[in-house]
Amino acid sequence: MKIINFGFIGAGKIAGFSAASVASHGSGRVVAIQDVHLSRTEELQKEHNIPKAYATAEEIFADEEIDAVYIAVPNKFHASLALAALEAGKHVMLEKPFTMNADEARAVVDLAKQKGLVFTLGMNQRFLASGQRIREMVRNGTIGDVYHAKAQWLRRAGIPKLGTWFGNRALAGAGAINDIGVHALDLCLHLIDNFDPVTVTASTYTKFGDQGLGEGGWGLSDKEDIVFDVDDFASVFIRMRDGCSITLDAAWACHVPEGSLFNVQLFGTKGGFCLDPLKYCHPGEPEGEYAVEEILESPLPMTHCDRFHNFINHLHGMEELTVKPEEALAVQIILDAAGESARTGREVAIA
Repeated sequence: MKIINFGFIGAGKIAGFSAASVASHGSGRVVAIQDVHLSRTEELQKEHNIPKAYATAEEIFADEEIDAVYIAVPNKFHASLALAALEAGKHVMLEKPFTMNADEARAVVDLAKQKGLVFTLGMNQRFLASGQRIREMVRNGTIGDVYHAKAQWLRRAGIPKLGTWFGNRALAGAGAINDIGVHALDLCLHLIDNFDPVTVTASTYTKFGDQGLGEGGWGLSDKEDIVFDVDDFASVFIRMRDGCSITLDAAWACHVPEGSLFNVQLFGTKGGFCLDPLKYCHPGEPEGEYAVEEILESPLPMTHCDRFHNFINHLHGMEELTVKPEEALAVQIILDAAGESARTGREVAIA
């Protein structure tokens, strides 16, 4: 089987996990790394035995040995780098969120299709074993028609380093909703296989980050005293075309019992699911009883539970791509609408 050679753009904390994922697949190898911070580049190169380090992204694109590019940089640069990689003939995996807006995302989707290249977004939560089990059971009609879903990722104190690009609108686009809310939303839509929204209503709040509170410390970015002007809490209500409704709550910082709570709940006509812990709720036997079951074992479509394994396997024609470009675009459209609704205080209709 042909080795898929990767070039990495961005040597932040997530890139280390990603390099390990590529290396764990027998047909994947990271051959080059580039980051504007030389020290991070050298550290990642040494830790993961990456043979080449480049000073610019253009050198990654020009390297004929590289088959695919992984991009993990501040959100502002997602679209331009993804477009440049596709123009250079490289397959692309891009870190979330997709882009700064849906117009940028649409341009990437269109170019990948035009070039006949594989583009995907690195939504790692889709590969959770619990999520895979729920998705299969939903597809099999286990809980009937899903009419409501609830997605949430709430942290007590989990703002990525204060004073870095994460908290700056010009570089990140938005805050908690773009960083962790996108994971909960994307997984929820994936579980019910519904990416067709019609209206979005949202409220966002900045209550802690602008006061220098709620820091969680994620990431390797150096503090630069960049102004914090994004949401640290977002609440969203989404109506889907088939009548299903979805609520999303995402917070980097809020007063909750748990340090971090990530969950998706599905409500169907025949039963319901809870992601964490994985539980199946439904009428039991005998009649009048109610059952709450923990689902610990069931077949997994992807036993590797890994986004890079899926990407590499797909490039080899062995596996369906889990995060399809059109689905990533639909999520970005919802994020855009949520931002507009929060700014205007009005419900936003999606054509």
